Amino acid sequence: MKIESVDIALSLRNLTKVYPRRAANGQPEEIQVINPISRDIAAGRFVAIIGPSGCGKSTLLELIAGLRPVSAGEIYVRGQKVAAPHPLLGVVFQEDSTLPWRTARENVEFGLELQGIAQRERQAISQRMLQLVGLHGFANAYPSELSGGMRQRVAIARALATEPAILLMDEPFGALDQQTRLSVGDHLLEIWQKTNKTVLFVTHDISEAAYLADEIWVLSQRPAQLKAVVQVDLPRPRGIHLLADPAFHTLTGQLWQLLAPEASPHARPILHTGGIA
Repeated sequence: MKIESVDIALSLRNLTKVYPRRAANGQPEEIQVINPISRDIAAGRFVAIIGPSGCGKSTLLELIAGLRPVSAGEIYVRGQKVAAPHPLLGVVFQEDSTLPWRTARENVEFGLELQGIAQRERQAISQRMLQLVGLHGFANAYPSELSGGMRQRVAIARALATEPAILLMDEPFGALDQQTRLSVGDHLLEIWQKTNKTVLFVTHDISEAAYLADEIWVLSQRPAQLKAVVQVDLPRPRGIHLLADPAFHTLTGQLWQLLAPEASPHARPILHTGGIA
């Protein structure tokens, strides 16, 4: 089966994940991690995924990336069914994934090497990608010579180098301080606007979701289901001025109200630019 639509970048059809385990009595049982989720994402959209800790946000992204097998349901990227890592999908993780023995340029070229791209073409692509993420002057720097935010930009450049249609990002700024997160977030928005990529972005921070996204998926507590889809009407281009906009605070308040029933009864919002951690 093939879904024919040039406007839909990603389609989830009853996507489900169940893990087998042994109960205390030794009998086999199943843990439902993700209830069936069905949703389409239009090409060029920036979609953020939020939900309570441990609800399955990262698992959902890994299923879409083809890094974990689905228990039921189907995933289509540009109409092509996905059951394993796919060249139309680029992935950026939370952890620092730069290779310390390779320069920024060599890190960006890594996926191209695996594809057998010739050296001259690899170098041209890596130069273009580093310029796109604002690191053209750091091509020969090693990760130890770069800040955390710069290393994440190298990871983004590496993911973009293979020309994916969709960029999957799993809390890519989670290890960064708030000021750096805002700065790298602004770089990401610039890259997204220049490349018109479709982005699926997992975050635990509702302010970050509101700041970046066109559309926000709110997941329930495990087993995760799509509790709400919130359309973000804040104007673009976005910048630091948005943090003082009453509409921004109204949106983050709405998102917190959706999340609050799913959170621990002891959970309290941690206010930094209106978000929770």
